[in-house]
Amino acid sequence: MPAASLRALLDGSIDYAGLFPPANLELEPALRNHAAYVREREAWMLGAFILPVAKFADASAFLDGFDVEHRLCVSALGAKTEHAADFGVALQNAADAIRALEQQHGAFARVTQIEMALPSQPGAGVADAADALAELQMPAFWESPPDDAERAIASLAEHRQAAGAQTFGFKLRTGGVIASAFPSAVQIARALVAAAEHRVPIKFTAGLHHPVRQFHSSVQTKMHGFLNVLGAGVLGLEHGWDVQQTAKMLEDEDAALFVFTDESFTWDTWEIATERIAENRRLVTSFGSCSFDEPREDLRALHFL
Repeated sequence: MPAASLRALLDGSIDYAGLFPPANLELEPALRNHAAYVREREAWMLGAFILPVAKFADASAFLDGFDVEHRLCVSALGAKTEHAADFGVALQNAADAIRALEQQHGAFARVTQIEMALPSQPGAGVADAADALAELQMPAFWESPPDDAERAIASLAEHRQAAGAQTFGFKLRTGGVIASAFPSAVQIARALVAAAEHRVPIKFTAGLHHPVRQFHSSVQTKMHGFLNVLGAGVLGLEHGWDVQQTAKMLEDEDAALFVFTDESFTWDTWEIATERIAENRRLVTSFGSCSFDEPREDLRALHFL
């Protein structure tokens, strides 16, 4: 049985992205995998299945592995657009597809969140999003490049305050299949600190296959660790960390400094109680991974599972 603090940190944290690189699975095997994962003993770590809106109709043919006790939770991935006008159309298409999926398969499949890249004019995009998603009542995470994260997060918070809209979250890309796709620890730290300051939920995508930061030959660079990122998120919220302290944890490669007990999680000299982890996870939500097996295998190798 894993420590209660580890369960709190990783509960529902891994959004399965088997359709995306480097896995690049076809739709049917990816959904078959997810149907198996929701029945495994570590299903408590599993979040949503990341499904592009354009594949919603095709997915309908492969949902027989899910039922009322083992439901498919979907994170709807909207189309990427360059301009605000196109963004509005893509968003409306996403909202229509979400309603259609739930009307047809609502007994065992539901969309739990939407994620989508913002256009180059994020102000207009956020205004469109509030109108299109008003009836859906679900979390929405908007992605922009790491260098633009602080401004985008502030814009999301400003719009929420001005319009009284639902809380929108921010999506940060933390890697990819080439070295240049990985943001620096400082870039991630700036996004985490901004999200904490503005109370904007944040989720992550790509590159977080391993628990602790390490060099990986497949991309010829150091990959960020999901324990580093989620841990820095909850500890930073708890202790009011600045960018420098947050980046220090993100850069740590010593798994021995990550200590999980039923009562608390400790990294280095910093500690957070288990019940506070669960509270702070409302703002530090999940990460997309093309593998659900690899993170678990690494956690077992570290004797965390």
